[in-house]
Amino acid sequence: MIVYTPFWETLKASPETTYTLIKNHHISSSTLDKLRKNKPLNTTTINDFCRILHCNVEHIMAYVPSDQDQAL
Repeated sequence: MIVYTPFWETLKASPETTYTLIKNHHISSSTLDKLRKNKPLNTTTINDFCRILHCNVEHIMAYVPSDQDQAL
């Protein structure tokens, strides 16, 4: 399962806030809600966060094995 816990830690350490993401960078509130709920995001959105927060992908998301993962 992909989790976005690293995103919130990275955001907290940056000068950005959820407000500035919405107002200055045009990130939708529904995208932030997906992050809060660990819902899937597309790679373009991940790329945008990396550019805005000046970080790497591992600062946005992490893989955590879960029993809720779909069967392969």
